[in-house]
Amino acid sequence: MHALRLALTDPRFDACAVTGALAVQPGARDALDKAAVATGADADGAAPYADRLAAAVEAAGTSVQRPELGTLVAAVPAGPAERDAATAAVAAVDDEAVRLRTAVKSRDGFFTTFFISPYSRYVARWCARRGLTPNQVTTASLITALIAAGCAATGERWGYVAAGLLLLVSFVLDCTDGQLARYSLQYSTMGAWLDATFDRAKEYSFYAGLALGAARNGDDVWALATGAMILMTCRHVVDFSFNEANHDATAAGASSSGSPTAALSAKLDSVGWTVWVRRMIILPIGERWAMIAVLTALTTPRIVFYALLVGCAFGALYTTAGRVLRSLTRKATRTDRAAQALADLADSGPLAELQARLLRGRAGSFGSVYVAALGAALMIGAALWLPFGDPRLIAVAVIYVMASGLAVAAPLKGALDWLIPPLFRAAEYVTVLVLAAKADVPGALPAAFGLIAAVAYHHYDTVYRIRGGTGAPPHWLVRTIGGHEGRVLLLTALAAVLASREADFPVALTVTAVFVALVVLVESIRFWVSSGAPAVHDEGEPA
Repeated sequence: MHALRLALTDPRFDACAVTGALAVQPGARDALDKAAVATGADADGAAPYADRLAAAVEAAGTSVQRPELGTLVAAVPAGPAERDAATAAVAAVDDEAVRLRTAVKSRDGFFTTFFISPYSRYVARWCARRGLTPNQVTTASLITALIAAGCAATGERWGYVAAGLLLLVSFVLDCTDGQLARYSLQYSTMGAWLDATFDRAKEYSFYAGLALGAARNGDDVWALATGAMILMTCRHVVDFSFNEANHDATAAGASSSGSPTAALSAKLDSVGWTVWVRRMIILPIGERWAMIAVLTALTTPRIVFYALLVGCAFGALYTTAGRVLRSLTRKATRTDRAAQALADLADSGPLAELQARLLRGRAGSFGSVYVAALGAALMIGAALWLPFGDPRLIAVAVIYVMASGLAVAAPLKGALDWLIPPLFRAAEYVTVLVLAAKADVPGALPAAFGLIAAVAYHHYDTVYRIRGGTGAPPHWLVRTIGGHEGRVLLLTALAAVLASREADFPVALTVTAVFVALVVLVESIRFWVSSGAPAVHDEGEPA
């Protein structure tokens, strides 16, 4: 029965099949119609009709997903002996045990694998038997995390203890929703959107709660909270960009199927304990939330953020350095699709687009990442060095706009071009943080936190649209919110204009944040509840 569920109820694939069963989504209906015309239904001695249809659909160019069955059985017996053998094979399989085992993601962190999944899978089964949906569990996880953030915002020790406990409960529910979806095969487009965005909403809301709680005790940690959010978002963009650039790349040469770095990684993975150590040191979501929960209950918000910044910085450096080495040592040819994905992740607005259009055909791809790195370093360095409102920062922002256009003028197919999106994210986010910190007026840093959160949501939304195969958000959306370079130029200009009225700068940041959030959220919700939204579920490395 579960083999049939795997073949017939998964909306993530246009076509899916096991022996004796084939299901297609609307995207593969034309291929099915043609295959049905070309395939006879009563050929003597041939394979089952569904299998021949699946082969014909695949031959026509439509990919057919064939789930790995493991111990599950899918067979169409041709006679009594085969029927008896198949019946015995089915009887020997504990279908429920298979469902429970496969409900757990294959690549989870140490904390999730050994401290959450052993019982959360049974929570998922309990939810399934009571008719609860993954979306309802996801929403419960979000509500629990928001209550945890509210407890942290009290600034009282009981609130911190309650916040830590509730954050762990929220994480258990966060694991349960995905396990419930895999257990009952209840994948949905709405579930994809909720799962993709709520993790970040929960974590960043908790950061805000900690900052509010600290402020009640006279400790201003908004800069640390914003820095932690920036670090996490940039780290995720590194992951997304690298994966998009390389998942369909082809290695050059017969001996270059991998790099020396990849070979070393595979060798380390062959030693069991190193797998867990390498998963833990990057501080994935399970370990990270466990650390946040324990430190929140036992220490202060400032210590929580110090630990987050140090731990996440080490994890980011470790993963980024390995990927840079892998990119430099593995010569690969990247596809047009990958180049377009990186261009979309770059989030270039009208100013950079105009610059790129003027330079197109006259700019070589070599050096794109170095131009982006130079522009980002110049922007961040000037923001740190120049006083708040210095008009010279506008000139630096103009140079940054020009560098941004030059960096994306040629197709992003260079070995390190996947670094361009995270470089742009770092330049924009850090500039906003530094401007707010240097304004040194009440409300500036919380407003900067809100603006970066709104922009980060747009960047996460872009990632999951690309992962679903539907492409980036519409160009009008990116142009309306200015692109990364447009927002940087706008904020530096506002800082210069309001230099003599620094108290108005938080208002400018808040208005910008509200505008970006409204435009992005309205379009995002419209897309993810539409019939064209993909069913995206993260089965890869823990974030």
